[in-house]
Amino acid sequence: MLGGVSSLVLALIAGMIIFVLAKAWPSFSENGLSWFAGGHDVDVELQAIFDGSVDGEYTLHAWPLLWGTLLTTGFAMLIGIVFSTLAAIFLVEFAPERVRRVMEPAIRLLAAVPSVVYGLLGLLILVPFVNDLIGDERRESVGFVVQLNGNSLLVGTLVLVVMISPIMIAIIAEALRGVPKSWLEGSAALGVNRWRTITKIGLRTIRPAIVAAAVLATARALGEAIMLSMVSGSRGFAPNPLDGLTFFFEPVRPLAATIVDNSEGLSRGTLGDTLYAFGALLLISSALLSMAGYAAKLPMRKYGIRS
Repeated sequence: MLGGVSSLVLALIAGMIIFVLAKAWPSFSENGLSWFAGGHDVDVELQAIFDGSVDGEYTLHAWPLLWGTLLTTGFAMLIGIVFSTLAAIFLVEFAPERVRRVMEPAIRLLAAVPSVVYGLLGLLILVPFVNDLIGDERRESVGFVVQLNGNSLLVGTLVLVVMISPIMIAIIAEALRGVPKSWLEGSAALGVNRWRTITKIGLRTIRPAIVAAAVLATARALGEAIMLSMVSGSRGFAPNPLDGLTFFFEPVRPLAATIVDNSEGLSRGTLGDTLYAFGALLLISSALLSMAGYAAKLPMRKYGIRS
């Protein structure tokens, strides 16, 4: 019976993948490699597809959406993995018992908060704060290209870090608790201080768990839609790193947020195909991410480390 249930789950996953790829193929085949290119206003192209002003042939250049997805996910992971690792070390090794009893339930609670709540807090607190930081001179410097109003890559990244960090903290902290005490005590007996012991022995031992935490958090960041739609600017614009600090104040719209913003067009033929193409890319990215995480853990098995 358990084998049958497992086979059913695999069949459902395979069916989902086949269905999404089949629905997405017309969009890729219509545009070819230009689908991944930039240089055009993707919002105008999506609106034209939605309005039905294109007849049979249509063009789509989705690079701004791909770039927005890479930026929000990449920056959130870079910040989140460092913050989460340090927070887990503090929670397990240095926090007083009284602090630990408060922090652990709070972290689990943060992991369960719906994304729309994070989006609402970001919209009401962070967006106005960032809007005040921008300044008139910075607005005017890019005003002929894009309007800066606080909804930005910076806000989207910061809120996304808050969303994915509890997951990573919980996984890394639990893994640290599983490190054999004799290993840590042996290091302490040699006169090594606690910080060096936990970083040189504890973190090296739980590298598979850190990889797993990063994979799970990145998957959530890739698929986050509602919150980013609320606070990141929700515009198909590709921020330019050459703009300096202004780069972080420019709006973005990742693929998942684009699907939500245009969800009413799923039944509209060509637009539906386009949205399925966005979903197919997210699906393929998650699959590649899982395989990369598995490959990263393989070299560690020669040390007898498994996860």
